[in-house]
Amino acid sequence: MNTVKGTVLVSGASIAGPAVAFWLRRHGYSVTVVEKAGGLRGGGYPIDVRGTALEVARRMGILPQLQEAHIETRLLTFVGADGGELASVHPDTVTGGVEGRDVEVRRGDLAEILYAATRDDVEYVFGDSIETLSEHEDGVDVTFRSGARRGFDLVVGADGLHSRTRELVFGPEQRYHRYLGYCFAGFTMPNEFGLSREGVLWNAPGRGAALYAVKGSDTLHGFLVAARPEPPYEMLRDPEAWRDLIATTFAGDGWEIPAMIGAMRDADDLFFDTVSQIHLPRWSGGRVGLVGDAAYAPSFLTGQGSSLALVGAYMLARSLATTGAFDAYERETREFVELNQAQVGVGDAALFPVTAEALARRDSRLRGLTSSAAPETGRPAHTALVLPEPIVAYQGVD
Repeated sequence: MNTVKGTVLVSGASIAGPAVAFWLRRHGYSVTVVEKAGGLRGGGYPIDVRGTALEVARRMGILPQLQEAHIETRLLTFVGADGGELASVHPDTVTGGVEGRDVEVRRGDLAEILYAATRDDVEYVFGDSIETLSEHEDGVDVTFRSGARRGFDLVVGADGLHSRTRELVFGPEQRYHRYLGYCFAGFTMPNEFGLSREGVLWNAPGRGAALYAVKGSDTLHGFLVAARPEPPYEMLRDPEAWRDLIATTFAGDGWEIPAMIGAMRDADDLFFDTVSQIHLPRWSGGRVGLVGDAAYAPSFLTGQGSSLALVGAYMLARSLATTGAFDAYERETREFVELNQAQVGVGDAALFPVTAEALARRDSRLRGLTSSAAPETGRPAHTALVLPEPIVAYQGVD
């Protein structure tokens, strides 16, 4: 690259942040990524890359690495409240994926791959975050929590569901937060159940638990999901209160629930949150734009968070490179985002039915499936956007 188009600060170094940094750098921008954690967050639960996002990965040159890291969950078994098996199905039957085409990787593995693809020509600042933004005619002045001050031409918020960047530009999260009726806790625990490359889902009305065994790991990913009519926002900053809420909700349940509650109590990697989406009328304001969960979190129930982040990163960078503004990104990507967000509504998650009647209907549908039934095509929403062609010859990408 012979010239620098401008300087961009990206907040967040998980998935959307490094992805948008990759494309911005290849479009000629000088990019700095700031991340509040002290380093990359490894591990993490399995995530899917599907549909249009696979083409983004191919253009980035990272698709072979994703395929190598593919964990290949082969079976999903549903059990009832008493632990008895209801049905065993191919995971793609439930998720809408396509066997042999989509990839499933640990979230930390995807973050590592994206970081490796950008660390040589993108500045990373770990252990810091944005405190204030002050936009003016020539750029954006940023004050960091460390006290450092710097100026940038543009700022991109890729800092997740609870985005600080979004709050600074658009106001309190509650204005745009759509609670879907569930809260959850995620953690790892020893694999003492003999599981391999499979998941087991337990359900009772309004409660669900899942154990996922990832290839090459002696630990399990555990999830406990509870339906609640009102979001327990007051507990988000209180891990012990959240543990107590989940433990109380599942008190008296059988199967492996007591062991999971015990593992949750002891976990040093506990992650908890509400199951929610973000709906914004605009994804940008002036010189500040948002991408990924910060702009349009679809919730983990759709399985599309990482895929939307990858596609959005490509479209945002292309928009800036073409026009110097975020408008085309919003115009060309919004329908795709909204189609994927619409895959689940408030309280209607197929994996976690709220009522006994809904659970019985779900179980009846599952019994009609077989373990070998894998769909030949994914959900239309996953491929609803056809990527525009690259506008430049990107370095290092075929």
